[in-house]
Amino acid sequence: MISPLAYIDPSAKLGVGVIVHPFAYIDKNVEIGDGCEIMPYASIMSGARLGQNNRVFNGAVVAAEPQDFNYVSGDTLCVIGHNNVIRENAVINRSSTSEGCTQIGNGNFLHEGVHISHDTKIGDHCVLGYGTKVSGNCQIENHVIFGGNVLVSQGCRVGSWSMTQTGCRFRKDIPPYVVAALEPTTYYGVNSAILSHEGVSDKIIKHIGQAYRIIYQSNVSLFDALLMIKDQVPMSDEIQHIIDFIQHSKLGIVK
Repeated sequence: MISPLAYIDPSAKLGVGVIVHPFAYIDKNVEIGDGCEIMPYASIMSGARLGQNNRVFNGAVVAAEPQDFNYVSGDTLCVIGHNNVIRENAVINRSSTSEGCTQIGNGNFLHEGVHISHDTKIGDHCVLGYGTKVSGNCQIENHVIFGGNVLVSQGCRVGSWSMTQTGCRFRKDIPPYVVAALEPTTYYGVNSAILSHEGVSDKIIKHIGQAYRIIYQSNVSLFDALLMIKDQVPMSDEIQHIIDFIQHSKLGIVK
């Protein structure tokens, strides 16, 4: 169903079964996949590419012009995967340059008032709480949980299966499988409850905890801590991911 009270640019491409409610706005240079629903007063701006079965709620803006002084003009992209929920008044900026891209994966839930800035990349099955703001050029891996009003500084990386508690703000990377909390944002333990719920074995969770005790409690450099992990902790995909994530960190990790 497409309401006659919605504005849809004639060049926009809409898939099968797309629902567009009254007073929605769909710009030129937009592609919307099958089964999506665009609520009243939502705006899908130029450069938006939506996959299938996404729901965009009232007042949300997808592919808004980037809030970046380096942006001049031109066609840039915001690519949204499948089965995402983008709640009221959320804003997702498109990329600043034609070479870049703002990307949202599959199965994510963006609560009311979330803001995703230019060129940020979010993986699959993440939950971003009310009012969370993610600055430009950030990388959020899969299965990440942010509480409400989390502030993520420019260029930060957040590891998979991590949880950042409400009100945190950070300027460094948050490694995988951890809980981050307090002010300033610090390592608060392994995200064991979620990992266990999702079927990660107790043995692997124990090894993850051992790795982070070496990183945060051994009183050695991060370089030496990673060497100790390789020597002392049984290797698994999860342990290798921790090592790789930290080795590729440009900002360093939270304390």
